[in-house]
Amino acid sequence: MAKARCPRCGQGPLFTGLLAVRDKCPACDLDYSEIDTGDGPAVFVILILGAIVTGGALWLELNYEPPIWVHLVIWMPLILGLSIVMLRRIKASLIHQQYRKLGW
Repeated sequence: MAKARCPRCGQGPLFTGLLAVRDKCPACDLDYSEIDTGDGPAVFVILILGAIVTGGALWLELNYEPPIWVHLVIWMPLILGLSIVMLRRIKASLIHQQYRKLGW
């Protein structure tokens, strides 16, 4: 799994905030202006997290038939937390793959 570090040197941080990519690496001055992950990270998160949450919610409903508030208490924090973690990791992974493929 790709860390949120520069794809060339592995030292400089890749993001300035939660998901904003830096202009260049502070350690090796690699220019990040060619980076374009587009909607790829969001699509992967929607597909992966959607399958996990849908499967889990169906399992919970079929086995225990809880009230709707139980679903909200369980699934809403899980969706919010995992989507942020997954977006950052998948975006970093796609940036690393793009660097290896294109070799800016």
